[in-house]
Amino acid sequence: MHIVFNALFLLAAIKWGDWKRWKVYYPTILFLISIDSIKNFLLYNHMMWTYQEVFFGKALLQNHTVINLMIMVVVYPATILIYLGRFPKETWKQIRWISIWISVYWIVEYINLKYLDLINHHNGWNMWWSLLFLSVMFPMLRLHHKNPLLAWVLSVLFTVFLWNAFNVPIEILK
Repeated sequence: MHIVFNALFLLAAIKWGDWKRWKVYYPTILFLISIDSIKNFLLYNHMMWTYQEVFFGKALLQNHTVINLMIMVVVYPATILIYLGRFPKETWKQIRWISIWISVYWIVEYINLKYLDLINHHNGWNMWWSLLFLSVMFPMLRLHHKNPLLAWVLSVLFTVFLWNAFNVPIEILK
């Protein structure tokens, strides 16, 4: 099923993504992939959520790492090409655009959690934490596109906030 979701994101990017300016968005694509990679590295022994495949492609998508890598390669670039490529100029339209993306990601996660069993939450993570995370992530992607250094600083601060909110023990680090 993860293959289907990734294919849908890819098809959406082909149709609506700003491919002519992909180089402009490339740093933000790398930012999103980097943040996710850092999260996976730091929380390897204390995951907040994990992906699993239960339908199609179980032999190919055997664990969280393989699925997460596919998401990094397909979904994240597709998201950035559409999200930033079609980002509106008017403030109220920007708020609506950000809200649409937060809603899409949140609804997909909810369906994957409650109905398809494609994601599991751990260590106190839940849909409300996901909503907060997405409510920070999408504005942060736009901020990174405009001011990368500030986005990195704020991302580190948000990471420290989450680390403390979930009382992640320092001993889990390798």
